[in-house]
Amino acid sequence: MRLHHLEITAFGPFADTVEIDFDELGADGLFLLHGQTGAGKTSILDAVAFALYGTVPGARSEGRRLLSDHARVGAVPTVRLEATIAGRRLAIERSPEFERPKKRGTGTIKQQAKANLTWLDGSGENLSRAQEIGDVVKSLLGMSAEQFFQVVLLPQGDFARFLRANSEERGRLLERLFDTTRFGDVEQWFRDRRGAGMKLLAEQQKKVEVLAAKVAASAGIEAGADADPVEWAGRLLAEAAESRDDAAAALARVRAVDEVNRRRLDETVALADRLRRRRDALNILAELEQTQTQRVAVTAERDAAHRAVSVAVVDREAARLAREADAAVARAETAAAPLRNDDEGRELLQAVGPMSSAADRDIIRPRCEEWSSEAARLDVLLDRRRRLTELENEREKFAGRRRALTDERRQVIDERAALPERSTAAADAVAEAERAAAMLPGLSTARDRAADALDAATELASRRNELERLEARVLQLHSEYNDARDAHLDVRQRRIDGMAAELAARLTDGEPCMVCGSTEHPEPARPAPDTATKADEERAHAAEQRSATALSEAREAVTELSGIVAVLRQRCGDAELAELTTAHAEAVRAHNEAATVAGRLDHLRATVEDLRKLDTVLAEQEKRLDAELSELAREDAVRAAEITEIRERIVEAVGDLDLLAPRRRTVAALSAAATALLDARTAALQARTAADERAADARTAAAEAGFTDLDSARAAVRTPERLAEIDRVLRAADDERAVATSTLNDPAIAALTGDEVADVTAARAAVDDGAAAVEAALSAATEAERRHLDIENYSRRLERACAELVPLLDEHAELSALADVVAGMGSNAKKMSLRSYVLAARLEEVADAASERLRRMSGGRYEFVHSDAAESRGRRGGLGLDIHDEYTGAVRSTKTLSGGESFQASLALALGLADVVAAEAGGLVLDTMFIDEGFGSLDADALEAVMGVLDELRAGGRVVGVVSHVDEMRQRIPSRLHVIRGRSGSTVRVAS
Repeated sequence: MRLHHLEITAFGPFADTVEIDFDELGADGLFLLHGQTGAGKTSILDAVAFALYGTVPGARSEGRRLLSDHARVGAVPTVRLEATIAGRRLAIERSPEFERPKKRGTGTIKQQAKANLTWLDGSGENLSRAQEIGDVVKSLLGMSAEQFFQVVLLPQGDFARFLRANSEERGRLLERLFDTTRFGDVEQWFRDRRGAGMKLLAEQQKKVEVLAAKVAASAGIEAGADADPVEWAGRLLAEAAESRDDAAAALARVRAVDEVNRRRLDETVALADRLRRRRDALNILAELEQTQTQRVAVTAERDAAHRAVSVAVVDREAARLAREADAAVARAETAAAPLRNDDEGRELLQAVGPMSSAADRDIIRPRCEEWSSEAARLDVLLDRRRRLTELENEREKFAGRRRALTDERRQVIDERAALPERSTAAADAVAEAERAAAMLPGLSTARDRAADALDAATELASRRNELERLEARVLQLHSEYNDARDAHLDVRQRRIDGMAAELAARLTDGEPCMVCGSTEHPEPARPAPDTATKADEERAHAAEQRSATALSEAREAVTELSGIVAVLRQRCGDAELAELTTAHAEAVRAHNEAATVAGRLDHLRATVEDLRKLDTVLAEQEKRLDAELSELAREDAVRAAEITEIRERIVEAVGDLDLLAPRRRTVAALSAAATALLDARTAALQARTAADERAADARTAAAEAGFTDLDSARAAVRTPERLAEIDRVLRAADDERAVATSTLNDPAIAALTGDEVADVTAARAAVDDGAAAVEAALSAATEAERRHLDIENYSRRLERACAELVPLLDEHAELSALADVVAGMGSNAKKMSLRSYVLAARLEEVADAASERLRRMSGGRYEFVHSDAAESRGRRGGLGLDIHDEYTGAVRSTKTLSGGESFQASLALALGLADVVAAEAGGLVLDTMFIDEGFGSLDADALEAVMGVLDELRAGGRVVGVVSHVDEMRQRIPSRLHVIRGRSGSTVRVAS
């Protein structure tokens, strides 16, 4: 894989578009990526990773915010990468998910991620789905995003932790890089099979135990089988069969005795019943003979009551008619009461007399007709009286309407008189608004210029203070850098002066001197009091580097801020803040006043037009009001004439308007009362005549029914209940006599003498004793049969369960042993699981590949040693990684390495891991890789060795990008990509 060109827009710290030409930058095979902390060096690596896989490495992927905070509103974060992968040249463009402002209203809306892949070599179908693009990239590279982040973007911090990690932590990283899923699936398969087998075995054992317990429960003993449950169950089955046979024989004996007792009981009960029936029949006949006289009297009472029925019907009808006649007379008296309250009514009552007669109609009817005619005449006058009220109400409404129209006409006249003055004022206002509208664009420009100048002056005040502070800081840092450089040169000179003593400290008796080769050392040099050591020189050099870095960063900040201050001065014209504030306020006031006046222009023009139309409208309203007033006057005169006519007619009829309604009510009441009186007296006369006729019919019916008079017939009447009771008594006596006679004539009863004896109690007691004995014997036999069947059933099932248990025991023992070996337990001597064994093999390959580079970096002193021994406290091994020191011949922990040695080991490990992962991916050549930070911990010799390894990498055709703050790296690597941090976002500059 080789990178060619990268374009980044609104992504991370980059507000605008930055472009990186990796072909130019990596022409020498090695380039440096440097810049201030937070400038965006890592963001360039993130952009490469995002373009390929749609995600970024490590914890940064969890933030999910890739849109630059410095980007302008509406900018779309985009990354475009051109690269050659597996011989195919392609371009990938991606845009992450981000929030953008809504086009209408406030708030934001989520913009979905987008991706495009274009084949630049001209073959293949271009893609636009993120999932398909990810699959193509993974297929071409042969590695996942996690593997790519480890072998192309080499994070030294991760490998430093990997170097010192225990086996468990080291295993987690290796599992992310090397696919051990199938081996883990094998381990899980064995665990699942062992768990399933154990479950089946436990279920089968539980089944045997449950069946043995059921056999014991069926036999009525406590649970607990012998060593051989099948043999034990057979013995219990034989015992149960013997008990069953004994119980069946006992049941047959007691059933025979029970049958004899039941036959004797049936015979005794039948004899007792015949004796009872004979005795009851004789008693009934004797009782009927004693009550015969009473039944004769009851029969005579029933016959008289039947003859009185027809008489009672006529008598009740006569009584009803007499009551109705009395009620009709009372109603006639009530109907006469209203007439007694009026002179004309009392006169009528005297004419008809107190009693109803046939002459009542001839006297009352003429008076009713006279009063009805008068009421009809008065109804006509009442209608005219209501019309009079309506006319008076209408005249009042006409008067109110006339006043309203008069007022409205006066207002219209006044408004027409004021129209000329209003039209002139409206025209003047339109002219003023047109002048304000013409001035508004110039006032807007002046207001915006004043606002921009005020903002620039406000920011300039704070920027000047910040610039003065930074310039003072540059002077201070420059002084500190000079001091640190002098101190470093002084320490280096003192170390050089004491170098003989430093070499003498390494001399060993009998060993040759590394300078002269002599094995004798008579006068080794002694260190002076102020001699500096290598550690002193390294500390002084590090202090100088820190001072130089701080000074460089401060100078860059001063340069950037100076440019900002110059732009701000140009914007505000170097005017005073108070003057600009006053000018801005005056510009805002003038603009707002003009905008207010100009905003009313359309309204004022419409007002002028409305006033022109209003004069015509008011003239038409004045004509309409005059016409309405004339029409009201005519209508009022017509209604006044009609009112005069109605009053004259009512006065002529009743003398006064107020007497009309009372006289109408009086004559109506007299007419209604006289009519009701006539009806009531007529009804009373008819009711009395009918009652007298029906009373004569009742007396005639009593004589025809055989009674001496009507009172005798009334006394013979009986209620239906009494008649039904008499019939019931007579029928019951006849039925009892017939039943008793039939019973005595029965041959079985006629043969009895009455001296026979039937002891039912003794026979029933014998049957009850026999039945109890049968029930007990039956229960015992049933229980014995049930027990035998249960034992037989459970014994057969127990035998089958025991036969099925044997192969399960054998299979589980074999499977459990294999699962323990695969999981690193049991007979597994190395205590390594299958997955750990595979990872250990991969780690051994990584150690071999890394050792080759580590030996070159360390001058042949160090190499990696892989260990598959188990760790302490029973932790599983297989992933141990130690260091072999060629100088001492000892194998020691990687935790004992110094900072620079740890960096060398981490870098060698990262490069070795990259080689192994690339080989795992099918031998894919990774032409471009990045190495992150850590070079500051190396001395000059170690740095030289590391640079030698990097030269070997680029000698093989690779392009290596080094990310570092170290100044010496800038001197060693001429091709550089400088990431520059700024307040409005970062930019890049290429030096080659």
